[in-house]
Amino acid sequence: MGSAYIPGTNPLKEPVKELVHEKAHYTYRNYKTWGEDFRCELWYGQPVMMSPAPHRRHQELLGNLYKQISRYLEGKPYQVYLAPLDVFLVEGDESLEDCDLVLQPDLMVVCDQNKLIDEGIRGSPDFIIEILSPTTAMRDQSEKKVLYESRGVREYWVANPETLEVFRYVLDQGRYGLPRPAFLNEGAEAAIFQGMTLKVDMEAQGPQITMKSEQAAKDT
Repeated sequence: MGSAYIPGTNPLKEPVKELVHEKAHYTYRNYKTWGEDFRCELWYGQPVMMSPAPHRRHQELLGNLYKQISRYLEGKPYQVYLAPLDVFLVEGDESLEDCDLVLQPDLMVVCDQNKLIDEGIRGSPDFIIEILSPTTAMRDQSEKKVLYESRGVREYWVANPETLEVFRYVLDQGRYGLPRPAFLNEGAEAAIFQGMTLKVDMEAQGPQITMKSEQAAKDT
């Protein structure tokens, strides 16, 4: 890619800017040496800075969706993970050292245990949720959607933590097609996991978001 700055993300900050050069091409070999304070994704060889600490609603929604999915997956041979965790979108037998596409989705489910490695996940997760924030919204809804489609992510959700609207993309013959809109406060059903409906209940008092699993409600 020609630029280290992708619209919809943060530009490189001055304290770490000297670590990278705009015209250079980086791989995981470089990425792993930058340290935990330099939080970025590697996008076709270019570092893209992660957003500042997410807002409270973003984190509440993320944590509670994780709890719901974890409960649904109990007893199933699948794993759910939260960011920060590196996902290596390698090409074929490409080594991790040479991988130039390393992302950290907000939430992901992996069905193939062979993709789980010490460094993170090698290959595409089956299910990804990205929760919008002001600095990542453009890329989550455009570049990442195209990338996840091309790399075979079976289902991709983009969730708005303010409105609770979610756009669901389901892979069909290698394409996502039109999004399937839903509202989490009404319940949003996953296509690839039968019976998994994620639902958010907004408290009448105050802005706090609480979550309730439909399956949990049925069990009580």
